Amino acid sequence: MLRKKLIAALAVTALILFSLSNSLRAQDSTEAKEPALTISGSVDGYYKYDFAKTASNTFTSFTQTHNSFALGMASVKLEHKGEKIGAVADLGFGPRARDFSYADDGITQAIKQLYVTYSPTDWLTFSLGTWGTHVGYEVLDPQYNRNYSMSYMFTNGPFSHTGFKAAISKDKHSLMLGIANATDYRIPPSDQINKKFFLAQYGLAASDNVSLYVNFVSGQAPDTSKSAQVDAVVTAKLSDKFSIGYNGSYASIKAWDGVKNLDALNWWGSALYLNFDPQPWFGLTLRGEIFSDKDQLKVYSGAPVGGSIFSTTLSANFKKGGFTFIPEIRFDNGSENIFVDKDGSASKSMGNFLFAAIYSF
Repeated sequence: MLRKKLIAALAVTALILFSLSNSLRAQDSTEAKEPALTISGSVDGYYKYDFAKTASNTFTSFTQTHNSFALGMASVKLEHKGEKIGAVADLGFGPRARDFSYADDGITQAIKQLYVTYSPTDWLTFSLGTWGTHVGYEVLDPQYNRNYSMSYMFTNGPFSHTGFKAAISKDKHSLMLGIANATDYRIPPSDQINKKFFLAQYGLAASDNVSLYVNFVSGQAPDTSKSAQVDAVVTAKLSDKFSIGYNGSYASIKAWDGVKNLDALNWWGSALYLNFDPQPWFGLTLRGEIFSDKDQLKVYSGAPVGGSIFSTTLSANFKKGGFTFIPEIRFDNGSENIFVDKDGSASKSMGNFLFAAIYSF
């Protein structure tokens, strides 16, 4: 009898150990499929031809060339995420990264994003470091844009922020609040370290296919001017083949005359993006943007007068795996003689063609 009980006990113990061993192997297998370190990145380049045979007609970021093959950016992003703490190191090399980090010198121009996160709960995340702006529809990395050339709102809005922020998400709603150095300054001038910008964003996922973001940024710049910008982004998927995006922005700047801040000068913009994807490997995007800067704050710094521009850009996207080829044609029309023609005379319009190659991984 004792022998039978002993054999039965050994059998049960063996079964438990076998089950536990299988459970541990399954857990190890699951963990192996979820690496803590994620590596991604992209490379891109383009060729552009201006119909007036000049590079001076382009007032938007990253494509200020004519009849030239040009480099874009080589980018690599390292993201390590634990249960509550994570870190991101996002680096870029090339003209696009250099222009994005225009306020930096030397090796720091290669820093696109560099921040640490802490999530005490699944609905709250704190971030400290530098990150791409929450303002606007378009972003620095070209693989996430449907058009290769950039909008006037992207060019004149903030690029990045360096500071501290808290992000809250609950059901369909999200909220971000932050405080940062002056816009685009990772290392502010020594006499400007106490001047900060306030950041905010409210997001609403109205449905599985419709989302809305309202963005805000305000503060004092290193030149002691005060600025504030309100921005809205709406995206909607109307069908498997058709989607739209909208971006509207209004900015106010009070310049400093050495004694006080002057009356506000303003610019505003509005852009509609129409996306049509008849095949998984082929899509079209038509961007229509109106940008008004009658006070001549930013984009017309080299022009004799301010004014408004209506820009139309048609881009095709041919995709194969991580590769995207974008042929694009663009026409800009101004209310004043903002551009030049091929004879060098002042003109109200300009046009160009480009094609870009992007590979992301």
